[in-house]
Amino acid sequence: MGLNKLAAKVVEYNERLERGEVSEIKPSHVERVLKKLKKKTAELQADIAAAPSDDKKARLEQKLKIADAHVARAEWLLENID
Repeated sequence: MGLNKLAAKVVEYNERLERGEVSEIKPSHVERVLKKLKKKTAELQADIAAAPSDDKKARLEQKLKIADAHVARAEWLLENID
Protein backbone atom coordinates (compact mmCIF):
# COMPACT_ATOMS: atom_id res chain seq x y z
CA MET A 1 0.00 0.00 0.00
CA GLY A 2 1.42 3.35 -0.99
CA LEU A 3 1.89 6.38 1.20
CA ASN A 4 -1.12 8.14 -0.32
CA LYS A 5 -3.47 5.26 0.46
CA LEU A 6 -2.14 4.92 4.00
CA ALA A 7 -2.53 8.65 4.57
CA ALA A 8 -6.08 8.51 3.21
CA LYS A 9 -6.92 5.74 5.69
CA VAL A 10 -5.67 7.85 8.61
CA VAL A 11 -7.68 10.84 7.37
CA GLU A 12 -10.77 8.65 7.02
CA TYR A 13 -10.38 7.38 10.59
CA ASN A 14 -9.96 10.94 11.88
CA GLU A 15 -13.11 12.03 10.05
CA ARG A 16 -15.04 9.15 11.63
CA LEU A 17 -13.78 10.23 15.04
CA GLU A 18 -14.94 13.81 14.39
CA ARG A 19 -18.39 12.56 13.34
CA GLY A 20 -18.67 10.59 16.57
CA GLU A 21 -18.43 7.19 14.89
CA VAL A 22 -15.74 5.92 17.23
CA SER A 23 -17.36 2.50 17.59
CA GLU A 24 -16.82 1.88 13.87
CA ILE A 25 -13.05 2.33 14.18
CA LYS A 26 -11.31 -0.86 15.21
CA PRO A 27 -8.00 -0.37 17.02
CA SER A 28 -6.54 -3.34 15.14
CA HIS A 29 -7.16 -1.56 11.83
CA VAL A 30 -5.43 1.60 13.04
CA GLU A 31 -2.54 -0.47 14.40
CA ARG A 32 -2.15 -2.21 11.03
CA VAL A 33 -2.06 1.12 9.16
CA LEU A 34 0.36 2.52 11.75
CA LYS A 35 2.67 -0.48 11.29
CA LYS A 36 2.65 0.02 7.52
CA LEU A 37 3.33 3.75 7.92
CA LYS A 38 6.29 3.05 10.17
CA LYS A 39 7.63 0.54 7.64
CA LYS A 40 7.25 3.14 4.87
CA THR A 41 9.09 5.68 7.05
CA ALA A 42 12.00 3.28 7.50
CA GLU A 43 12.09 2.62 3.75
CA LEU A 44 12.14 6.34 3.01
CA GLN A 45 15.01 6.88 5.47
CA ALA A 46 16.99 4.14 3.74
CA ASP A 47 16.21 5.63 0.32
CA ILE A 48 17.36 9.06 1.51
CA ALA A 49 20.67 7.60 2.68
CA ALA A 50 21.18 5.93 -0.71
CA ALA A 51 19.87 8.81 -2.88
CA PRO A 52 22.36 9.72 -5.61
CA SER A 53 21.38 13.38 -5.99
CA ASP A 54 20.38 16.26 -3.74
CA ASP A 55 17.20 16.75 -5.76
CA LYS A 56 16.05 13.18 -5.12
CA LYS A 57 16.99 13.51 -1.44
CA ALA A 58 14.84 16.63 -1.15
CA ARG A 59 11.81 14.89 -2.68
CA LEU A 60 12.25 11.88 -0.40
CA GLU A 61 12.62 14.12 2.65
CA GLN A 62 9.29 15.76 1.78
CA LYS A 63 7.66 12.33 1.62
CA LEU A 64 9.27 11.46 4.94
CA LYS A 65 7.79 14.58 6.57
CA ILE A 66 4.36 13.57 5.32
CA ALA A 67 4.80 10.01 6.56
CA ASP A 68 5.96 11.23 9.98
CA ALA A 69 2.95 13.52 10.26
CA HIS A 70 0.58 10.65 9.50
CA VAL A 71 2.37 8.36 11.96
CA ALA A 72 1.81 10.99 14.65
CA ARG A 73 -1.85 11.34 13.66
CA ALA A 74 -2.36 7.58 13.71
CA GLU A 75 -0.73 7.28 17.15
CA TRP A 76 -2.93 10.09 18.46
CA LEU A 77 -6.00 8.43 16.98
CA LEU A 78 -5.12 5.10 18.54
CA GLU A 79 -4.84 6.75 21.96
CA ASN A 80 -8.24 8.42 21.55
CA ILE A 81 -10.24 5.41 20.44
CA ASP A 82 -9.17 3.05 23.22
